[in-house]
Amino acid sequence: VASLQDEKNSLLSENEVMNDRLEQLDDSLDDPNTVVAKKYFHAQLQLEQLQEENFRLEAAKDDYRVHCEDLEKQLIELQHRNNELTSLAEESR
Repeated sequence: VASLQDEKNSLLSENEVMNDRLEQLDDSLDDPNTVVAKKYFHAQLQLEQLQEENFRLEAAKDDYRVHCEDLEKQLIELQHRNNELTSLAEESR
């Protein structure tokens, strides 16, 4: 029982130390002059920029997909027209 109480006390003190460190980190994020806060805000800014770029690229991809589908339709129409003209040219020969 004494051993378990010692372990419990040790874990409680370790928990307090960790909570203190967590509070210090939270405080350092709130202070925009700390290195941690600067890195955090820089990472947030990069994330937002990458999300915007991803959105832009997804939109461009969709535009290219639609354009590609239109070109494929035109290709099929032109192939049919070419076949018609080829058969008309053979008839006229």
